[in-house]
Amino acid sequence: MEPLFPLAPRYHLDDPQPWLRGIDPARRYWLWVNGDESVGTTVPGLSVSSFEEFKQAILRFRGLEPGDRMDIRRIIDGCTIHCVAANCYAIADTIDGAPVWHLFDGETLESLLMTAHPDWQPAPSDVELGRGMMERMFAQSMAA
Repeated sequence: MEPLFPLAPRYHLDDPQPWLRGIDPARRYWLWVNGDESVGTTVPGLSVSSFEEFKQAILRFRGLEPGDRMDIRRIIDGCTIHCVAANCYAIADTIDGAPVWHLFDGETLESLLMTAHPDWQPAPSDVELGRGMMERMFAQSMAA
């Protein structure tokens, strides 16, 4: 049996196959890799402390040209958005030990980044995603 080697497709908002599981209160994007509900991952999202910081981040994203990168720094984790080509952006990840780039069109990635707006509220079901992750983290630290 060959090991799983997922190649992430280019996600877009009107995908017939669901790929976005949710966005938790910490602005982590929960994805189904390739739309496969048995292979999930989280990608750190944009988190800001003010509207001005939010505005600057969105403008920086909109100004990316092919070959440019935009770092998303967070307290615990972060990621880099790579502008691969016109209207094609990538976020690197590792799934089952294999390197993967999640590809997004501009509209989709910008809509994810918009959740950094200070007034954004997660769906109640997405709050549970974050709560479950925190419970697992506490359980691991208690066991260690």
